[in-house]
Amino acid sequence: MKKKANKKPAVHIVQKELLQPYNPITINLIGAGGTGSQLLTALARMNHALTVLGHAGLFVRVFDDDRVDNANLGRQLFTTAELGQYKSVALINRINRFFGTNWKAETTRYDKQSLKDRDIASAVITLSCVDTVKARYEIGEILQHLTRNYGGRNRVKYWLDFGNSRSSGQVVLSTLEKITQPASELYHPVESLPLVTEEFKELLNTSAKEDNMPSCSLAEALTKQDLFINSALANCGASLLWQMFREGILFNRGFFLNLADFRTQPLKVA
Repeated sequence: MKKKANKKPAVHIVQKELLQPYNPITINLIGAGGTGSQLLTALARMNHALTVLGHAGLFVRVFDDDRVDNANLGRQLFTTAELGQYKSVALINRINRFFGTNWKAETTRYDKQSLKDRDIASAVITLSCVDTVKARYEIGEILQHLTRNYGGRNRVKYWLDFGNSRSSGQVVLSTLEKITQPASELYHPVESLPLVTEEFKELLNTSAKEDNMPSCSLAEALTKQDLFINSALANCGASLLWQMFREGILFNRGFFLNLADFRTQPLKVA
């Protein structure tokens, strides 16, 4: 009786230009609130580490038209001195001073109405940290349009989406076009990772009914979101990006996180 052949594990091989680029990898970070403010700091640390290792590093733009108010202090990375400032400007100024980067703040929404310059709208990697399903769908539509109609150096390749409820959340990596995969005897390389807006459409539509208005105070905000859910998602999501740049191969394309019982469930490449 013949033994059944072992099924090769599915993997995604990261595009080579991310591993050995001639220029910094462009990243658009959409949303500078609870998760976005934490994620930007992680990106700055990652950029410093990459350049020390001989990589060209990262160039980040932050999109957010919201301003810092009292309810943001404590849960998001802002101080009283930054009250009234655009969140994107406050964060980028701080990061540039601390790390010596030249990253950019965009004080507009990342939506069809605001984005006129495709060179700014498009980046190799898009990170979305938005708090409504409507915004997430619109980002998906913009990225798909750019994939079809933009052929510049910063043509969009990957979309990493961050979303959370009170004490749980998820991070999901998608590709906007097929990423050429090398042949492999050990693995089954997967060239396309499904869009979060298509793969989890039913889940997103259900959560759309629970979208909340902004909180008026930190105390009110903490009834809606745990104090550490954003930073936990940001750090785990940044670890996925770090794996992309340093190892170039992904067995998992995201994860589901539950802080209530400290469980993390990986989302396998399939």
